[in-house]
Amino acid sequence: MLNEVEIGGQLVPQESFEAISNISSNKTLLVQKLTNKPTKLEPVKGLKTIDDVFEHFKPNVEVEFEDENGALKKEELKFNSLLDFRRDGIINQSDLLKKLQIQQDACNAIIKRLKTNKILKTALQNPEAKKSFIQALQATINEIDNANV
Repeated sequence: MLNEVEIGGQLVPQESFEAISNISSNKTLLVQKLTNKPTKLEPVKGLKTIDDVFEHFKPNVEVEFEDENGALKKEELKFNSLLDFRRDGIINQSDLLKKLQIQQDACNAIIKRLKTNKILKTALQNPEAKKSFIQALQATINEIDNANV
């Protein structure tokens, strides 16, 4: 392996083999303080892996989510690995986000079925059939609303 060192340069051997890739150009980088430990620029020695860094700093953040009724709900998100920063890692830590994910999945499944249902597509092209279908959906919604009371 060829090491390129310029005059006055110092060769520093790699001590870690953690796989960290560059952020793609189509991504957004958010920067936020995720620890209560002092943020003074002091080197922390002995941290050789990303797991060591997470264990030392124990990053977490308290966030406010707004539910469908506009009520604010505070939740704490903890980050024990890089996977916790992914969409699924954040959703799995929040009861509200889990509930919303279930609702979104159900809506997507219904949309998929509606798009592929030829009988329904044909019925929706007829104004009278479409009106009847909307009335039936509204009656179902009313029945569900009354059952939850």
